[in-house]
Amino acid sequence: MGTFRTKTEAALAGSEKEHAGDPERAELLRRARLFKASWIELAEGLTQARRRQRWKDWGYDSLESYAKTELHLKQETVDKLTGSYSFLKRRAPSVLGRDAVSEPMPSYEAVDFWRRAEESEDAPRDVVETIRKRVLDDATSAGTLTRTYGDVVFPVDADTRRARDVAGIKNVAKRLAELLHGTRVVRGELAAEVGEALSKLLEAIEDDAEQAA
Repeated sequence: MGTFRTKTEAALAGSEKEHAGDPERAELLRRARLFKASWIELAEGLTQARRRQRWKDWGYDSLESYAKTELHLKQETVDKLTGSYSFLKRRAPSVLGRDAVSEPMPSYEAVDFWRRAEESEDAPRDVVETIRKRVLDDATSAGTLTRTYGDVVFPVDADTRRARDVAGIKNVAKRLAELLHGTRVVRGELAAEVGEALSKLLEAIEDDAEQAA
C-alpha cells in the first residue's frame, strides 16, 4: 500500500483490506481513498449503493451513516457527490467518460454550483449557460464561480446582504486590531491611530445594528 499521507487514508486502506471478501464494499473504500483525484468513480459507487440499499447489508441504517463511519465522508459531501454525478449523467454524460489526465475534469463542487444555478428560478438563463461552459470547458473552480456569479444566480435580500457585510467588516477589523497590537512592523504611534479608528468603526457598526433592531 505504500506510505499513507493521512490517518484517514490509512484507516480506509485498513478497512479495504478487512472487507476484501466483499468486492463491492472494498471497491467503495478504494474509491474513497482516491476520490480527490477521481471523484466520479466514488460518486458512481455511492449512487449505486444508495439505489441498491447496500448499506443495509453492511450493518448500517443509512447510506449517510455508512459513509461517515466507514468512508470518513460528511453527509454534505455525499449529497454533493451523488447529486453532481446524477446531474452530469442527465445533462452532460460525455464528461463522465473523460480522461482526467488529458481533459479538464470539473470538480464535484463546481458541478454542484452549476446544478443549483440551474434550479434557481431567479438565475438569468444566459448566466447559467455561461456557468455551464465554464464548468465543462474550463473546469473553473467552485470558489471562482461563487465569487463571480454567486450574487447573480443566488440573489439575497438587502437585510441578509447587510448582515453578511457587517459580519465581514467586524471580523476583518477585529483581526487587524489584534495584529497591530502585537506587531513591531508598524510604528507605535501609527498603530495606535489605526487602532483607535478601528474601535470607532466597530462602535459605529454596533450602534447602527442597535438602531436597526
